[in-house]
Amino acid sequence: MKYLIFTTALFLAVPAIAGSLHVRDADTIVVDGTPVRLNGVDAPELGTRSGQDAKRWMVNYLRGKSISCQLNGERTHDRWVGVCYADGQDIGAAVIAAGHALDCRRYSGGRYRHLETSAAKSRLKRAGYCR
Repeated sequence: MKYLIFTTALFLAVPAIAGSLHVRDADTIVVDGTPVRLNGVDAPELGTRSGQDAKRWMVNYLRGKSISCQLNGERTHDRWVGVCYADGQDIGAAVIAAGHALDCRRYSGGRYRHLETSAAKSRLKRAGYCR
């Protein structure tokens, strides 16, 4: 398994070697140039208001936190797949509990299902591949 460990300061990651953190959307972050798809997170697309709100929440949530990712070796498009942590807290669990994403059971095995908010379930459309 591949591990990435970084510390964020505002929008920049500061590991032992200079790096950066960029939020693409609520289910993809780029850590030191490595795009990471958050395993088991179904977030709305950026072309929607919900997607923009979710990205804004993610940027604010990650600001100033230490980020680490445990990659599972899989790739989707240009992204590695994994579970990432902000100051030791599962980022996927946090974005779902905050009501900005849903559990993608196909990939999470349902580990985040209990964190889904009723508001998010009524407002967000679950991706077909996550049902």
